[in-house]
Amino acid sequence: MSDTLQARIQAAIADPRNVGELPDADAVGTVGSPDCGDMLRMWIKFKDQDGRRVIDRATFQTFGCETAIAVASVATELIAGKTADEALNLSSTDLAAPLGALPPMKIHCAQLVEGALRSALAPDQSPAPPTAPNSPTLFDQLGIANEKQVKVILHKTT
Repeated sequence: MSDTLQARIQAAIADPRNVGELPDADAVGTVGSPDCGDMLRMWIKFKDQDGRRVIDRATFQTFGCETAIAVASVATELIAGKTADEALNLSSTDLAAPLGALPPMKIHCAQLVEGALRSALAPDQSPAPPTAPNSPTLFDQLGIANEKQVKVILHKTT
């Protein structure tokens, strides 16, 4: 991984944007990768702007590597202000673009983010029910009884 890419990923990790559940979300998407064990959930809230329904805010939670966290962080910023169709037209490469070109072994991180976005915005998916705050969290889906049982350790690799 290039020093520039690693620096951008570290900057996104140091100050990740839009982390956590969005209780009043209009759409929720969850994906997991059996190959690497990563899992990502994305919440999306819309607003009406100039006669268009655009993404007002997107948040995420992930059990994933630093690159997955960084891509999700920049992607939630990138899709703000876009319509669902505009966001769905973004590829994993587009979503990771603010970080720079990912090495082949990390492309799956951007694909995970794209998958969560597509899961949330899929045309055949109904909007999140009003009880979305009570919907299962990633911890629930992984069978973790208490969020305090999960410890995330970030370390710098050389």
